[in-house]
Amino acid sequence: MKIVTYNVNGLRPRIQQYGSLSKLLDSLDADIICIQETKLSKHDLRADLVRAEGYESFFSCCTRNSDRGRSAGYSGVATFCRVKSAFLSTEVALPISAEEGFTGLLATSKGYQPRKEECPSIAGGLECFSRDELLKVDSEGRCLITDHGHFVLFNIYGPRAVQDDPERIQFKLTFFRMLERRWEFLLHQGRRIIIVGDLNIAPAVIDRCDAEPDFEKNEFRRWFRSLLVQNGGRLLDIFRAKHPDREGAYTCWSQSTGAEEFNYGSRIDHILSAGSCLHGEEIQEGHDFVTCHVSECDILMQFQRWKPGNTPRWKGGRSIKLEGSDHVPVYTSLVEIPEVLQHSTPPLSARYHPQVFGSQQTLAKKKARLGQGSQLTLKSFFQKRTHRSETSSSSFADSKLFQTDISYSQIEPKGIPSAVDESSASKDCRSNAIDNTQHDCQLDACGSDKGKSEVALQEWQRIQQLMQTSVPLCKGHQEPCVSRVVKKAGPNLGRRFYVCARAEGPSSNPEANCGYFKWAAFLKSKGKGK
Repeated sequence: MKIVTYNVNGLRPRIQQYGSLSKLLDSLDADIICIQETKLSKHDLRADLVRAEGYESFFSCCTRNSDRGRSAGYSGVATFCRVKSAFLSTEVALPISAEEGFTGLLATSKGYQPRKEECPSIAGGLECFSRDELLKVDSEGRCLITDHGHFVLFNIYGPRAVQDDPERIQFKLTFFRMLERRWEFLLHQGRRIIIVGDLNIAPAVIDRCDAEPDFEKNEFRRWFRSLLVQNGGRLLDIFRAKHPDREGAYTCWSQSTGAEEFNYGSRIDHILSAGSCLHGEEIQEGHDFVTCHVSECDILMQFQRWKPGNTPRWKGGRSIKLEGSDHVPVYTSLVEIPEVLQHSTPPLSARYHPQVFGSQQTLAKKKARLGQGSQLTLKSFFQKRTHRSETSSSSFADSKLFQTDISYSQIEPKGIPSAVDESSASKDCRSNAIDNTQHDCQLDACGSDKGKSEVALQEWQRIQQLMQTSVPLCKGHQEPCVSRVVKKAGPNLGRRFYVCARAEGPSSNPEANCGYFKWAAFLKSKGKGK
Protein backbone atom coordinates (compact mmCIF):
# COMPACT_ATOMS: atom_id res chain seq x y z
CA MET A 1 0.00 0.00 0.00
CA LYS A 2 1.29 3.45 -0.96
CA ILE A 3 0.28 6.69 0.79
CA VAL A 4 1.10 10.09 -0.73
CA THR A 5 0.80 13.58 0.75
CA TYR A 6 0.86 16.57 -1.59
CA ASN A 7 0.19 20.29 -1.15
CA VAL A 8 -1.17 21.07 -4.62
CA ASN A 9 -1.43 24.87 -4.11
CA GLY A 10 -4.91 24.88 -5.64
CA LEU A 11 -6.69 21.79 -6.95
CA ARG A 12 -8.14 23.58 -9.98
CA PRO A 13 -4.77 24.59 -11.53
CA ARG A 14 -3.36 21.11 -10.93
CA ILE A 15 -6.34 19.54 -12.70
CA GLN A 16 -5.85 21.98 -15.58
CA GLN A 17 -2.16 21.14 -15.64
CA TYR A 18 -2.78 17.40 -16.00
CA GLY A 19 -5.95 17.61 -18.07
CA SER A 20 -8.31 15.93 -15.59
CA LEU A 21 -8.60 14.89 -11.96
CA SER A 22 -8.11 11.25 -12.94
CA LYS A 23 -4.82 11.98 -14.69
CA LEU A 24 -3.57 13.97 -11.72
CA LEU A 25 -4.37 11.18 -9.29
CA ASP A 26 -3.02 8.46 -11.58
CA SER A 27 0.28 10.35 -11.91
CA LEU A 28 0.81 9.90 -8.16
CA ASP A 29 0.15 6.15 -8.42
CA ALA A 30 -0.93 5.64 -4.82
CA ASP A 31 -3.68 3.88 -2.90
CA ILE A 32 -4.34 6.83 -0.59
CA ILE A 33 -3.63 10.41 -1.74
CA CYS A 34 -3.84 13.18 0.84
CA ILE A 35 -4.03 16.65 -0.71
CA GLN A 36 -3.68 19.99 1.04
CA GLU A 37 -4.51 23.56 0.02
CA THR A 38 -7.30 22.62 -2.38
CA LYS A 39 -8.59 26.22 -2.26
CA LEU A 40 -12.16 25.01 -2.77
CA SER A 41 -15.30 26.04 -0.94
CA LYS A 42 -18.33 23.83 -0.37
CA HIS A 43 -19.98 25.44 -3.39
CA ASP A 44 -17.06 24.37 -5.61
CA LEU A 45 -17.53 20.66 -4.98
CA ARG A 46 -18.65 19.66 -8.47
CA ALA A 47 -18.19 16.23 -9.99
CA ASP A 48 -15.34 17.24 -12.30
CA LEU A 49 -13.33 18.59 -9.34
CA VAL A 50 -13.98 15.92 -6.72
CA ARG A 51 -14.92 12.64 -8.44
CA ALA A 52 -12.65 10.35 -10.45
CA GLU A 53 -13.29 6.84 -11.69
CA GLY A 54 -11.81 4.28 -9.31
CA TYR A 55 -11.44 6.70 -6.38
CA GLU A 56 -13.53 7.64 -3.38
CA SER A 57 -12.92 11.17 -2.15
CA PHE A 58 -13.45 13.08 1.09
CA PHE A 59 -13.24 16.87 1.46
CA SER A 60 -12.98 19.45 4.20
CA CYS A 61 -13.36 23.06 3.09
CA CYS A 62 -12.81 26.38 4.78
CA THR A 63 -16.16 27.88 5.75
CA ARG A 64 -15.11 31.27 7.07
CA ASN A 65 -13.29 34.30 5.74
CA SER A 66 -9.72 34.71 6.89
CA ASP A 67 -8.53 37.51 9.15
CA ARG A 68 -6.50 38.82 6.20
CA GLY A 69 -9.55 39.45 4.05
CA ARG A 70 -9.42 36.27 1.98
CA SER A 71 -12.76 34.64 1.24
CA ALA A 72 -13.72 31.16 2.37
CA GLY A 73 -11.97 28.43 0.41
CA TYR A 74 -8.37 29.57 0.85
CA SER A 75 -7.16 26.34 2.49
CA GLY A 76 -8.91 22.95 2.40
CA VAL A 77 -7.84 19.29 2.39
CA ALA A 78 -8.98 16.22 0.46
CA THR A 79 -8.29 12.49 0.72
CA PHE A 80 -8.61 10.26 -2.34
CA CYS A 81 -8.76 6.49 -1.89
CA ARG A 82 -8.15 4.20 -4.87
CA VAL A 83 -10.53 1.23 -4.64
CA LYS A 84 -11.99 -1.46 -6.88
CA SER A 85 -15.37 -1.34 -5.19
CA ALA A 86 -17.03 1.41 -3.18
CA PHE A 87 -19.52 -1.03 -1.67
CA LEU A 88 -19.02 -4.26 0.31
CA SER A 89 -15.25 -3.96 0.04
CA THR A 90 -12.48 -5.50 2.15
CA GLU A 91 -9.85 -3.08 0.85
CA VAL A 92 -7.81 -1.20 3.44
CA ALA A 93 -7.66 1.90 1.22
CA LEU A 94 -11.42 2.37 1.52
CA PRO A 95 -11.98 3.85 4.99
CA ILE A 96 -14.40 2.28 7.41
CA SER A 97 -15.34 5.76 8.64
CA ALA A 98 -14.40 9.34 7.80
CA GLU A 99 -14.59 12.56 9.78
CA GLU A 100 -14.23 16.20 8.79
CA GLY A 101 -12.06 18.12 11.24
CA PHE A 102 -10.65 16.67 14.42
CA THR A 103 -12.89 18.22 17.07
CA GLY A 104 -15.98 16.07 16.52
CA LEU A 105 -18.26 19.10 16.15
CA LEU A 106 -18.49 18.83 12.36
CA ALA A 107 -19.78 15.26 12.57
CA THR A 108 -22.95 14.55 10.63
CA SER A 109 -25.37 11.67 10.74
CA LYS A 110 -25.94 11.37 6.98
CA GLY A 111 -22.82 12.58 5.33
CA TYR A 112 -23.44 16.10 4.11
CA GLN A 113 -26.89 16.39 5.68
CA PRO A 114 -26.71 18.46 8.91
CA ARG A 115 -27.45 16.60 12.10
CA LYS A 116 -30.64 18.06 13.59
CA GLU A 117 -31.74 15.52 16.13
CA GLU A 118 -28.79 15.92 18.46
CA CYS A 119 -25.86 18.16 19.26
CA PRO A 120 -22.51 16.68 18.16
CA SER A 121 -20.25 15.75 21.05
CA ILE A 122 -16.69 16.95 21.43
CA ALA A 123 -14.07 14.37 20.42
CA GLY A 124 -12.21 12.54 23.16
CA GLY A 125 -9.28 14.45 24.62
CA LEU A 126 -10.55 17.89 23.64
CA GLU A 127 -12.91 18.53 26.53
CA CYS A 128 -10.63 21.24 27.92
CA PHE A 129 -11.31 23.51 24.92
CA SER A 130 -14.43 25.60 24.47
CA ARG A 131 -16.82 24.87 21.63
CA ASP A 132 -16.03 28.27 20.11
CA GLU A 133 -12.31 27.48 20.06
CA LEU A 134 -12.92 24.08 18.51
CA LEU A 135 -15.27 25.39 15.83
CA LYS A 136 -12.90 28.22 14.92
CA VAL A 137 -10.07 25.74 14.30
CA ASP A 138 -12.20 23.30 12.32
CA SER A 139 -13.81 26.05 10.23
CA GLU A 140 -10.63 26.50 8.19
CA GLY A 141 -10.83 23.05 6.60
CA ARG A 142 -7.43 21.83 7.75
CA CYS A 143 -8.05 18.23 8.79
CA LEU A 144 -9.62 15.01 7.57
CA ILE A 145 -9.54 11.79 9.61
CA THR A 146 -10.12 8.44 7.91
CA ASP A 147 -10.24 5.15 9.82
CA HIS A 148 -8.75 2.30 7.78
CA GLY A 149 -9.20 -0.38 10.40
CA HIS A 150 -5.54 -1.12 11.01
CA PHE A 151 -4.66 2.55 11.38
CA VAL A 152 -6.23 6.01 11.63
CA LEU A 153 -4.99 8.50 9.04
CA PHE A 154 -4.80 12.26 9.70
CA ASN A 155 -4.62 14.48 6.61
CA ILE A 156 -3.36 17.84 7.94
CA TYR A 157 -2.74 21.29 6.51
CA GLY A 158 -1.03 23.19 9.33
CA PRO A 159 -1.57 26.94 9.68
CA ARG A 160 1.19 29.32 8.75
CA ALA A 161 2.20 32.14 11.10
CA VAL A 162 4.84 34.86 10.85
CA GLN A 163 6.67 36.40 13.77
CA ASP A 164 4.88 39.76 13.65
CA ASP A 165 1.38 38.23 13.76
CA PRO A 166 0.69 37.20 17.39
CA GLU A 167 -2.95 36.37 16.71
CA ARG A 168 -2.04 33.86 14.01
CA ILE A 169 0.74 32.42 16.14
CA GLN A 170 -1.79 31.72 18.89
CA PHE A 171 -4.13 30.11 16.38
CA LYS A 172 -1.34 27.82 15.18
CA LEU A 173 -0.44 26.85 18.74
CA THR A 174 -4.07 26.05 19.53
CA PHE A 175 -4.40 24.03 16.33
CA PHE A 176 -1.46 21.76 17.09
CA ARG A 177 -2.34 21.38 20.78
CA MET A 178 -5.80 20.18 19.80
CA LEU A 179 -4.37 17.85 17.19
CA GLU A 180 -1.89 16.38 19.66
CA ARG A 181 -4.60 15.71 22.25
CA ARG A 182 -6.75 14.01 19.63
CA TRP A 183 -4.11 11.58 18.43
CA GLU A 184 -2.88 10.92 21.98
CA PHE A 185 -6.42 9.93 22.91
CA LEU A 186 -6.47 7.43 20.03
CA LEU A 187 -3.06 6.04 21.00
CA HIS A 188 -4.27 5.45 24.55
CA GLN A 189 -7.11 3.45 23.04
CA GLY A 190 -4.56 1.20 21.34
CA ARG A 191 -5.05 2.61 17.86
CA ARG A 192 -2.22 3.08 15.36
CA ILE A 193 -2.01 6.51 13.76
CA ILE A 194 -0.41 8.00 10.66
CA ILE A 195 -0.20 11.80 10.30
CA VAL A 196 0.56 13.21 6.87
CA GLY A 197 0.47 16.66 5.34
CA ASP A 198 1.95 20.11 5.08
CA LEU A 199 2.51 20.99 8.73
CA ASN A 200 4.30 24.27 7.90
CA ILE A 201 7.09 23.32 10.31
CA ALA A 202 10.70 22.50 9.43
CA PRO A 203 11.73 20.63 12.61
CA ALA A 204 15.54 20.76 12.43
CA VAL A 205 18.37 22.80 10.92
CA ILE A 206 18.93 20.08 8.34
CA ASP A 207 15.36 20.64 7.13
CA ARG A 208 15.76 24.29 6.13
CA CYS A 209 18.17 26.11 3.83
CA ASP A 210 18.36 29.38 5.76
CA ALA A 211 18.31 28.48 9.44
CA GLU A 212 18.50 31.70 11.46
CA PRO A 213 20.61 31.93 14.66
CA ASP A 214 17.59 31.35 16.94
CA PHE A 215 16.22 28.56 14.76
CA GLU A 216 16.20 26.03 17.60
CA LYS A 217 14.30 28.39 19.89
CA ASN A 218 11.22 28.48 17.69
CA GLU A 219 8.31 27.19 19.78
CA PHE A 220 6.73 25.21 16.94
CA ARG A 221 9.98 23.40 16.17
CA ARG A 222 10.49 22.65 19.87
CA TRP A 223 6.97 21.26 20.05
CA PHE A 224 7.50 19.14 16.94
CA ARG A 225 10.77 17.66 18.19
CA SER A 226 9.27 16.90 21.60
CA LEU A 227 6.83 14.53 19.88
CA LEU A 228 9.51 12.51 18.12
CA VAL A 229 10.74 9.19 19.42
CA GLN A 230 14.41 10.16 19.64
CA ASN A 231 13.45 12.96 22.05
CA GLY A 232 11.24 10.82 24.26
CA GLY A 233 8.06 11.32 22.27
CA ARG A 234 5.82 8.74 20.64
CA LEU A 235 5.81 9.82 17.00
CA LEU A 236 8.33 8.73 14.39
CA ASP A 237 9.31 10.95 11.46
CA ILE A 238 9.27 8.22 8.83
CA PHE A 239 11.39 10.12 6.29
CA ARG A 240 14.15 10.82 8.81
CA ALA A 241 13.93 7.24 10.06
CA LYS A 242 14.79 6.09 6.52
CA HIS A 243 17.15 8.96 5.62
CA PRO A 244 18.61 10.34 8.87
CA ASP A 245 21.50 12.30 7.33
CA ARG A 246 20.18 13.37 3.94
CA GLU A 247 20.76 17.08 3.37
CA GLY A 248 18.85 19.27 0.93
CA ALA A 249 15.79 17.03 1.22
CA TYR A 250 13.33 19.87 0.77
CA THR A 251 9.66 19.71 -0.18
CA CYS A 252 8.75 23.39 -0.58
CA TRP A 253 10.34 26.43 -2.23
CA SER A 254 9.43 30.11 -2.33
CA GLN A 255 7.23 30.99 -5.29
CA SER A 256 8.53 34.54 -5.59
CA THR A 257 12.31 34.07 -5.72
CA GLY A 258 12.91 31.16 -8.11
CA ALA A 259 14.54 29.29 -5.23
CA GLU A 260 13.96 25.86 -6.78
CA GLU A 261 16.77 26.44 -9.26
CA PHE A 262 19.30 26.17 -6.43
CA ASN A 263 17.21 23.89 -4.17
CA TYR A 264 16.88 26.67 -1.60
CA GLY A 265 13.86 25.43 0.32
CA SER A 266 12.56 23.65 3.41
CA ARG A 267 11.09 20.29 4.44
CA ILE A 268 7.65 21.05 5.84
CA ASP A 269 5.64 18.16 4.32
CA HIS A 270 5.77 15.16 6.65
CA ILE A 271 4.66 11.59 7.25
CA LEU A 272 4.61 10.61 10.93
CA SER A 273 3.46 7.44 12.66
CA ALA A 274 2.97 5.86 16.06
CA GLY A 275 1.62 2.59 17.39
CA SER A 276 2.34 -1.12 17.56
CA CYS A 277 2.84 -3.49 14.66
CA LEU A 278 0.20 -5.94 13.40
CA HIS A 279 2.11 -9.09 14.37
CA GLY A 280 0.52 -9.52 17.78
CA GLU A 281 1.43 -8.96 21.41
CA GLU A 282 3.66 -12.01 21.55
CA ILE A 283 6.26 -10.34 19.32
CA GLN A 284 9.41 -9.23 21.15
CA GLU A 285 10.08 -5.68 22.27
CA GLY A 286 11.33 -3.27 19.61
CA HIS A 287 8.67 -4.03 17.05
CA ASP A 288 6.46 -1.12 16.04
CA PHE A 289 4.32 -0.12 13.09
CA VAL A 290 7.10 1.68 11.21
CA THR A 291 9.76 -0.99 11.78
CA CYS A 292 7.52 -3.84 10.69
CA HIS A 293 5.27 -2.29 8.04
CA VAL A 294 7.03 0.67 6.38
CA SER A 295 9.29 -0.39 3.52
CA GLU A 296 10.27 3.05 2.22
CA CYS A 297 9.57 6.76 2.42
CA ASP A 298 10.87 9.41 0.03
CA ILE A 299 10.25 12.67 -1.81
CA LEU A 300 8.86 12.59 -5.36
CA MET A 301 11.22 15.15 -6.87
CA GLN A 302 9.94 14.50 -10.40
CA PHE A 303 6.99 16.75 -9.50
CA GLN A 304 9.26 19.75 -8.87
CA ARG A 305 8.42 22.74 -11.08
CA TRP A 306 11.96 23.71 -12.03
CA LYS A 307 13.94 21.10 -13.91
CA PRO A 308 17.57 21.36 -15.09
CA GLY A 309 17.77 22.86 -18.55
CA ASN A 310 14.31 24.41 -18.78
CA THR A 311 15.65 27.94 -18.21
CA PRO A 312 19.24 29.25 -18.06
CA ARG A 313 18.32 31.20 -14.94
CA TRP A 314 15.25 32.64 -13.26
CA LYS A 315 14.74 36.23 -14.40
CA GLY A 316 12.48 37.43 -11.62
CA GLY A 317 9.62 38.60 -13.81
CA ARG A 318 5.98 37.62 -14.10
CA SER A 319 6.69 36.04 -17.49
CA ILE A 320 8.70 33.35 -15.73
CA LYS A 321 5.99 31.22 -14.14
CA LEU A 322 6.86 27.60 -13.50
CA GLU A 323 3.99 25.19 -13.95
CA GLY A 324 3.01 23.18 -10.89
CA SER A 325 2.81 23.49 -7.13
CA ASP A 326 5.48 25.08 -4.95
CA HIS A 327 5.52 21.77 -3.03
CA VAL A 328 6.41 18.24 -4.10
CA PRO A 329 4.72 15.04 -2.87
CA VAL A 330 6.10 12.75 -0.18
CA TYR A 331 5.19 9.07 -0.09
CA THR A 332 5.51 6.00 2.07
CA SER A 333 4.99 2.34 1.17
CA LEU A 334 3.42 -0.10 3.65
CA VAL A 335 3.81 -3.88 3.59
CA GLU A 336 2.04 -6.82 5.23
CA ILE A 337 -1.22 -4.93 5.69
CA PRO A 338 -4.05 -7.52 5.72
CA GLU A 339 -7.57 -6.89 4.47
CA VAL A 340 -10.28 -5.58 6.77
CA LEU A 341 -13.88 -6.63 7.36
CA GLN A 342 -16.32 -6.00 4.54
CA HIS A 343 -17.62 -2.44 4.55
CA SER A 344 -18.96 0.33 2.31
CA THR A 345 -18.02 3.93 1.59
CA PRO A 346 -18.61 6.24 4.61
CA PRO A 347 -21.33 8.91 4.32
CA LEU A 348 -18.77 11.73 4.14
CA SER A 349 -17.73 10.62 0.64
CA ALA A 350 -18.03 13.33 -2.00
CA ARG A 351 -20.30 11.02 -4.00
CA TYR A 352 -23.04 11.92 -1.51
CA HIS A 353 -22.52 15.66 -1.67
CA PRO A 354 -25.73 17.39 -2.88
CA GLN A 355 -23.89 19.02 -5.79
CA VAL A 356 -22.35 15.73 -6.90
CA PHE A 357 -24.97 13.08 -6.10
CA GLY A 358 -27.15 12.34 -9.11
CA SER A 359 -25.28 14.80 -11.32
CA GLN A 360 -22.31 12.84 -12.63
CA GLN A 361 -22.82 14.42 -16.05
CA THR A 362 -21.46 17.74 -14.83
CA LEU A 363 -18.62 17.69 -17.32
CA ALA A 364 -20.98 17.06 -20.23
CA LYS A 365 -23.22 19.95 -19.19
CA LYS A 366 -20.40 22.48 -18.93
CA LYS A 367 -20.33 25.06 -21.69
CA ALA A 368 -17.58 24.58 -24.25
CA ARG A 369 -14.75 27.00 -23.77
CA LEU A 370 -12.79 28.47 -26.61
CA GLY A 371 -9.07 28.16 -26.31
CA GLN A 372 -6.05 26.17 -27.30
CA GLY A 373 -6.91 22.53 -27.79
CA SER A 374 -10.65 23.05 -27.27
CA GLN A 375 -13.27 22.23 -29.91
CA LEU A 376 -15.36 25.04 -31.41
CA THR A 377 -19.13 24.73 -31.34
CA LEU A 378 -21.16 25.04 -34.54
CA LYS A 379 -22.91 28.10 -33.12
CA SER A 380 -19.60 29.91 -32.73
CA PHE A 381 -19.09 30.06 -36.49
CA PHE A 382 -22.23 32.20 -36.88
CA GLN A 383 -21.51 34.62 -34.05
CA LYS A 384 -20.16 38.08 -34.81
CA ARG A 385 -16.55 38.45 -33.87
CA THR A 386 -15.56 41.53 -31.92
CA HIS A 387 -12.45 43.35 -33.05
CA ARG A 388 -9.92 44.56 -30.54
CA SER A 389 -9.75 48.32 -30.53
CA GLU A 390 -6.51 50.15 -30.79
CA THR A 391 -4.88 50.40 -27.39
CA SER A 392 -4.11 53.87 -26.13
CA SER A 393 -0.97 54.67 -24.24
CA SER A 394 -2.89 55.07 -20.98
CA SER A 395 -4.07 51.45 -21.13
CA PHE A 396 -0.54 50.26 -20.54
CA ALA A 397 -0.45 52.08 -17.22
CA ASP A 398 -3.95 50.87 -16.33
CA SER A 399 -2.94 47.28 -17.01
CA LYS A 400 -0.74 47.38 -13.94
CA LEU A 401 -3.88 47.15 -11.84
CA PHE A 402 -4.40 43.60 -13.07
CA GLN A 403 -0.90 42.31 -12.42
CA THR A 404 -0.59 39.67 -9.72
CA ASP A 405 1.51 40.40 -6.64
CA ILE A 406 4.05 37.81 -5.55
CA SER A 407 4.75 37.63 -1.82
CA TYR A 408 8.16 37.50 -0.18
CA SER A 409 6.62 36.12 3.00
CA GLN A 410 8.27 32.68 3.08
CA ILE A 411 11.92 33.40 2.34
CA GLU A 412 12.79 37.07 2.70
CA PRO A 413 16.36 38.26 2.04
CA LYS A 414 17.97 39.96 5.00
CA GLY A 415 17.79 43.73 4.88
CA ILE A 416 15.03 43.80 2.28
CA PRO A 417 11.54 44.87 3.39
CA SER A 418 8.55 42.60 2.92
CA ALA A 419 7.47 43.20 -0.66
CA VAL A 420 5.56 41.94 -3.63
CA ASP A 421 6.51 41.72 -7.28
CA GLU A 422 4.37 44.36 -8.89
CA SER A 423 5.86 43.86 -12.32
CA SER A 424 9.14 43.29 -14.05
CA ALA A 425 11.35 46.31 -14.53
CA SER A 426 11.04 46.04 -18.26
CA LYS A 427 7.25 46.33 -18.08
CA ASP A 428 7.47 49.40 -15.87
CA CYS A 429 9.88 51.08 -18.23
CA ARG A 430 7.77 50.13 -21.18
CA SER A 431 4.74 51.81 -19.61
CA ASN A 432 6.72 54.95 -18.73
CA ALA A 433 8.29 55.15 -22.13
CA ILE A 434 4.98 54.93 -23.91
CA ASP A 435 3.46 57.53 -21.59
CA ASN A 436 6.42 59.89 -22.17
CA THR A 437 6.21 59.56 -25.93
CA GLN A 438 2.47 59.66 -26.33
CA HIS A 439 2.64 62.46 -28.85
CA ASP A 440 4.84 60.36 -31.12
CA CYS A 441 2.31 57.53 -31.15
CA GLN A 442 -0.52 59.58 -32.69
CA LEU A 443 -0.46 58.11 -36.18
CA ASP A 444 -2.40 59.53 -39.06
CA ALA A 445 -5.44 57.34 -39.74
CA CYS A 446 -4.81 57.63 -43.47
CA GLY A 447 -1.14 56.73 -43.22
CA SER A 448 0.22 53.65 -44.92
CA ASP A 449 0.94 50.36 -43.10
CA LYS A 450 4.59 50.80 -44.01
CA GLY A 451 4.70 54.17 -42.30
CA LYS A 452 3.06 52.77 -39.20
CA SER A 453 5.59 49.95 -39.06
CA GLU A 454 8.49 52.36 -39.27
CA VAL A 455 7.08 54.52 -36.49
CA ALA A 456 6.47 51.43 -34.35
CA LEU A 457 10.03 50.24 -34.91
CA GLN A 458 11.46 53.61 -33.94
CA GLU A 459 9.25 53.69 -30.86
CA TRP A 460 10.34 50.24 -29.76
CA GLN A 461 14.00 51.20 -30.19
CA ARG A 462 13.38 54.25 -28.03
CA ILE A 463 11.70 52.09 -25.37
CA GLN A 464 14.62 49.67 -25.32
CA GLN A 465 17.10 52.51 -24.89
CA LEU A 466 15.05 53.94 -22.02
CA MET A 467 14.90 50.52 -20.36
CA GLN A 468 18.67 50.13 -20.52
CA THR A 469 19.35 53.52 -18.94
CA SER A 470 16.67 53.59 -16.20
CA VAL A 471 17.00 50.14 -14.60
CA PRO A 472 20.03 49.71 -12.30
CA LEU A 473 22.42 46.80 -12.71
CA CYS A 474 23.11 44.53 -9.76
CA LYS A 475 26.69 44.63 -8.49
CA GLY A 476 27.11 40.88 -8.34
CA HIS A 477 26.34 40.08 -11.99
CA GLN A 478 26.01 43.46 -13.74
CA GLU A 479 22.56 42.46 -14.95
CA PRO A 480 19.29 44.48 -15.01
CA CYS A 481 17.43 44.32 -11.71
CA VAL A 482 13.75 43.63 -11.14
CA SER A 483 11.53 46.22 -9.48
CA ARG A 484 9.33 45.50 -6.50
CA VAL A 485 7.03 47.45 -4.20
CA VAL A 486 6.87 47.37 -0.39
CA LYS A 487 3.57 45.87 0.73
CA LYS A 488 4.20 45.56 4.45
CA ALA A 489 2.57 48.26 6.56
CA GLY A 490 5.01 50.94 7.70
CA PRO A 491 6.72 54.16 6.60
CA ASN A 492 7.88 52.58 3.31
CA LEU A 493 4.53 51.12 2.28
CA GLY A 494 4.10 51.52 -1.48
CA ARG A 495 7.72 52.52 -2.07
CA ARG A 496 9.49 50.94 -5.04
CA PHE A 497 12.93 49.33 -4.94
CA TYR A 498 15.19 47.21 -7.14
CA VAL A 499 16.75 43.83 -6.37
CA CYS A 500 18.85 41.28 -8.20
CA ALA A 501 16.68 39.34 -10.65
CA ARG A 502 18.38 35.98 -10.23
CA ALA A 503 16.95 33.06 -8.29
CA GLU A 504 17.53 32.97 -4.55
CA GLY A 505 20.14 30.49 -3.40
CA PRO A 506 23.00 29.98 -0.96
CA SER A 507 25.36 32.97 -0.62
CA SER A 508 28.28 30.70 -1.47
CA ASN A 509 26.93 30.17 -4.99
CA PRO A 510 28.00 33.02 -7.34
CA GLU A 511 25.24 32.09 -9.79
CA ALA A 512 22.52 32.76 -7.22
CA ASN A 513 20.91 36.07 -6.19
CA CYS A 514 23.68 38.46 -5.14
CA GLY A 515 21.51 40.30 -2.61
CA TYR A 516 21.68 43.66 -4.40
CA PHE A 517 19.13 46.23 -3.18
CA LYS A 518 18.45 49.84 -4.15
CA TRP A 519 15.55 52.15 -3.42
CA ALA A 520 13.89 53.79 -6.40
CA ALA A 521 13.69 57.59 -6.35
CA PHE A 522 10.55 59.08 -4.82
CA LEU A 523 8.24 60.87 -7.25
CA LYS A 524 7.06 64.18 -5.86
CA SER A 525 3.33 64.72 -5.95
CA LYS A 526 2.06 67.49 -8.23
CA GLY A 527 -0.95 68.22 -6.01
CA LYS A 528 -0.96 71.22 -3.68
CA GLY A 529 -0.47 70.61 -0.03
CA LYS A 530 0.57 67.02 -0.56
